[in-house]
Amino acid sequence: MDKIVLRGSVFDGSDYVEDGAVVVDPSTDLVDACGRMGEVDLPANAQTIGGEGVSVIPGLMDAHMHFFASKTHNLLEWVSVPETLAALRSVRDLKALLRAGFTTVRELGSKCGTYLSQAVDEGVIDGPTIISSSKSLAQTGGDDDPLTLPLEVSKELSYSYYCDGPWECRRAVRMVVRDGGRVVKVYASSSFAQGGRVRRQFTVEELKAIVDEAHAAGLRVAAHAYGEEAITNAVEAGVDSIEHGIGLTEEAAFKMKSKGIFYVPTLSAYVGSENAGSPERRALVQRHLKQDVEVALNAGLKIVCGSDFVGSERDPHGENYREIVYLSEVIGNRLALVAATTNAAECIGVDSGRIKRGAPADLVLVKGSPLQDIMAISPQRILHVMKSGRIVF
Repeated sequence: MDKIVLRGSVFDGSDYVEDGAVVVDPSTDLVDACGRMGEVDLPANAQTIGGEGVSVIPGLMDAHMHFFASKTHNLLEWVSVPETLAALRSVRDLKALLRAGFTTVRELGSKCGTYLSQAVDEGVIDGPTIISSSKSLAQTGGDDDPLTLPLEVSKELSYSYYCDGPWECRRAVRMVVRDGGRVVKVYASSSFAQGGRVRRQFTVEELKAIVDEAHAAGLRVAAHAYGEEAITNAVEAGVDSIEHGIGLTEEAAFKMKSKGIFYVPTLSAYVGSENAGSPERRALVQRHLKQDVEVALNAGLKIVCGSDFVGSERDPHGENYREIVYLSEVIGNRLALVAATTNAAECIGVDSGRIKRGAPADLVLVKGSPLQDIMAISPQRILHVMKSGRIVF
């Protein structure tokens, strides 16, 4: 099988090289060589793609999203969409994600994520690699428990396993493992989904049980955390990433840094609603969209791209690049790209995210330079997408 050469300026996940080339070996699905033209041996009879005015970047990653397949952004609809319908609608979303240059996603709670992941891995459907948590973990009456429904109905419909006390929490982790989950998602706090004040959820003892059981199974733990108390509890428990992280303090950030905990701010979940809701909500959101991220940056945390898109009409999959754009407005274009490639790969625990010899050939060709114009990563300017050494668009 002939090798493929991708020509253009190359962002390898860290550094940017003008007039570069990436050689891909489709027989191994790996990058064979990467560097400046003249420094890379170009194989004879290779298919060449790209050229002047084009950039080659690693496949993009969204480290926090959901396959709810709902039409509206509404908790009750999220739990009410039947599993089969959610899976069928999500096949469309998978195609949109791949077309938009996302070759890996981390799906943090849904009814169909593990099934979609298996179908992609088996080649049954096309889509990005999916690292799914299966169902998330929540306390009874917690963030994603629709309180208008009888408890037993809510348990039956929910995309979360409800658990209370350390042993129930351990059992819930084992259910995730049994489902084929590859990461554990836990709600360490409430959010704005049900209104009211932001409060911590789960005790430190419960969170430690979840982390211990997950790590024993080789799974990482992502903690949804709003507010200083929830963030502090999750950090103390030893989670691997803080999701949202609204209200991040300097003290908490430095503790996260010392433990190597990633920060996934999910700015897309809040842009456009800065002035909505209670005074408390407005203050938290307005601070989060800039100051929280700056606190993380100044503490040296690894910031990761995660959109929190659920596939609704408000936040359709395929538009997930918006998170990278919002990050760029605070941390700059290069670091925003790092957040969606190198940092995301480290957070998720996959080998892709860098362009280097021996790395998986998940690559995207875009028109223009995203370091100069971040909108170069928008779907309209994506020229080709390569997944596992195969051009899929």
